[in-house]
Amino acid sequence: MLYSKKDLQKLIIPLVFEQLLSLLVGLADTLMISGVGEAAVSGVSLVDTLNILIINIFMAFGTGGAVVAGHYLGQKDSENAGRAAWQVNLFSAVSAVAVTILFMVFHDGLLHLVFGQVEVAVMENAKSYLLITAVSILPLAIYNACAGLFRAMGDSKTTLYISILMNVLNVAGNAILIYGAQMGTAGAATATTISRTVAAVLIFALMFQRKRVINFCGKVTLRFEPHMIKKILHIGVPNSLENSLFQLGKIITISMVSTYGTYAIAANAVCNTLTAFNMLPALAINSAILSIVSVCIGAGENEQARYYTKKLMKLANVSLIIMSALIILGADVLLAFYNLSPEATVLAKQVLCYHAVLAVLFWIPSFSLPNAFRAAGDVLWPMAIAILSMWVFRLALSYFLGTICSIGLMGVWIAMTVDWAFRAVCYMIRFRGNKWEKMKV
Repeated sequence: MLYSKKDLQKLIIPLVFEQLLSLLVGLADTLMISGVGEAAVSGVSLVDTLNILIINIFMAFGTGGAVVAGHYLGQKDSENAGRAAWQVNLFSAVSAVAVTILFMVFHDGLLHLVFGQVEVAVMENAKSYLLITAVSILPLAIYNACAGLFRAMGDSKTTLYISILMNVLNVAGNAILIYGAQMGTAGAATATTISRTVAAVLIFALMFQRKRVINFCGKVTLRFEPHMIKKILHIGVPNSLENSLFQLGKIITISMVSTYGTYAIAANAVCNTLTAFNMLPALAINSAILSIVSVCIGAGENEQARYYTKKLMKLANVSLIIMSALIILGADVLLAFYNLSPEATVLAKQVLCYHAVLAVLFWIPSFSLPNAFRAAGDVLWPMAIAILSMWVFRLALSYFLGTICSIGLMGVWIAMTVDWAFRAVCYMIRFRGNKWEKMKV
């Protein structure tokens, strides 16, 4: 077998802690900026919806590079794995510079186009945050590209350590610049930019170590290799499109929820935060599936690709059962921290418990299996299913149940789980066949 039990532990455990760290620091960021005032919080949250779209795009490019490099690793071809690694970094860097220039030049029109006529104070904070964080797009692109490559090598411990450093710098920078230097939103943006830049420089430098099975030594060039780029984009573009449309769907859903009343908005926001913890170990295992299956497919070991996919899905489901049980049992205690109104508390508990049960039934096949497909180069079919399901069930059914049938927020979450169920059935049928195994780019 290509991976021992110890190999799996070395890959998955750091990924779990990295996911946890990301969530906890996100909460800390929100709390720290909230001390500046509502205009600052609103401005940052608006820009973050754009930033998430950009992050998803570059994470998708990184995934494409990691899958292609993983295929070469499976073939014991370190030379081409390194070339693919450099090409994904070069492409990501050029794309990031282009996006940065667009944000810098057209920031005013972009913000007004996307968010309309918000309050002057909110718009000023949004502009400040966007202009400064735009500088961090290049470091972010490099970091995501390299982090995917480290996971493809089975080295998630290094990315965990760098993530810890990045987030410590971010939180410390927030404290110094927001409160110490009284820079407000600009301070938060500067801290984010500095921390991302340090992380990018460090992880990029580590890619020049010859001892690594994937490295940049002797691969550095400013010329694109069309064959490599085509392979990377074959994975990256559909994944990017799917993630971006998914984020757009979330924005539309939030707009829908905003019509159900203040208590529903509050309950939805809290549930989105807590359910992220519900999925935390499973999300980490999904990243491991991508790395492991890409190497198996590259090695021509299709049966091992199936074996590890099933094994890791079972592990993810066990983790989901445990986390769901903890969420259900601790719902009252968790919700007490948020000081919600009685109506919002009751609604949030209903949503949390419903989500926890349905996640155990449908979440794993609907979100773990697509990573196995992507690792094998089968990207178009899963993307088509995901987009179709999102627009038909997550959005149209949400509107029907939540608004037309007057079920409200609960209707939106029911529609989301119907989306999961549809995807799960389609993906399990696909997995039982053999076509997905033979799509290697």
